Amino acid sequence: MRKITIITGASSGMGAEFARQIANDTESSEIWLFARNKEKLDSVKEEIDKKAGLPQIKCVPMNLSGKEGVALFKTFLATEKISGAFEIDLLVNNAGFGTYGEFATTPLEKELEMIDLNCTSLTGLCGAALPYLHKNSSIINVASLAAFLPLGNFAVYAATKAYVLSFSVALAAELKDKGIKVSALCPGSVSTDFANVASNGARKEVLHGKDPVAVVAHCLKKAKKGKRIILWAKKWKFTAFMSRFIGRYLGARYTYKYNKRPSEWS
Repeated sequence: MRKITIITGASSGMGAEFARQIANDTESSEIWLFARNKEKLDSVKEEIDKKAGLPQIKCVPMNLSGKEGVALFKTFLATEKISGAFEIDLLVNNAGFGTYGEFATTPLEKELEMIDLNCTSLTGLCGAALPYLHKNSSIINVASLAAFLPLGNFAVYAATKAYVLSFSVALAAELKDKGIKVSALCPGSVSTDFANVASNGARKEVLHGKDPVAVVAHCLKKAKKGKRIILWAKKWKFTAFMSRFIGRYLGARYTYKYNKRPSEWS
């Protein structure tokens, strides 16, 4: 039976780094990479394929957003099952994005798209994958440090990541007796293209971003041990701890007042 690792949002950033590191240390015979951009997926595959003896890489260019994306994913799994039996060793739900700016001035369509991908899709993919999971399978859902407090200028994004964290912990409790581990990765600033996308080009780089190589390596190490909430940098752990005492409104007000934000959206 084929053993599969699935990574979404695998065309760049942390998703691509998950692919690189998992390919070097996995019992899976195949790694399926999902993202919308076929060229970028192919580039990640080409990079991994240069090393001999690694798992087979399958690129799946697919828009996983919303109910439609979940339906496409379910159909894909069913088709693969016809081609040959398989089970999922690891599901990494990394696909997602953020917006940056006041809710009132951010395009509403963009905020709703974010909910569709960050919440609806992630939930649906977990549900669609469940029949293919087995004892010792793992799910990694990428949340954020933003999950611990409401954040002004990131109102919807922080809310979606709070959902991911809450859902992941509850799912971990439900699946524990089946031997399936569920982890929520809650990174702070990571050096990826997140800021550029979230700010619509107004901010090109994440401030004080951490190396995605180190973040992903720590995540995979802790996920194997069944850690349910994964934080890496000491300042991230401190921030998560202090969120208990700051208060939801004060946290949101502070980030609204003191985080510079883009003034225009195209």
